[in-house]
Amino acid sequence: MNIVALVIAAVSGILMAIQGSLNTALGKVVGLLTGTFVVHIVGSVFTLLLLVLNVEAVKWNMLGKAPWYSYLGGIIGVGIVYGVITSIGRVGVAAATTAIIVGQVSMAAVVDHFGLFGLTAIPFNIWKGVGIGLMAVSAWLLLHK
Repeated sequence: MNIVALVIAAVSGILMAIQGSLNTALGKVVGLLTGTFVVHIVGSVFTLLLLVLNVEAVKWNMLGKAPWYSYLGGIIGVGIVYGVITSIGRVGVAAATTAIIVGQVSMAAVVDHFGLFGLTAIPFNIWKGVGIGLMAVSAWLLLHK
């Protein structure tokens, strides 16, 4: 296993919990949809800055080579931010984040199993199902005081 990749993933998870909290705070002040819009504008401006600073080689000429469905990520991102703002505001960061992770891992298992989007297929097994089930139970437990 690539430990560095797992550490990066864990840090991303930490940042997602912080981001969800910040987005929810913004959404409470300006509204859910406006907050979602502002978050994406700020992210786009920051990404543009990184491109201008040449943090990564720009490959505009390769845009036409990506499959059409790979461009749906932006639309899905709007749904994600809106959903996170809505859920954290109602059930709190811990319960919402756990439910989000259950959804992510459940869909990830489907993507892995079928090798969707050009990825290598990784078969589903009973232990993955048990793990997802235990995570779902933990999300439910976090909702109860």
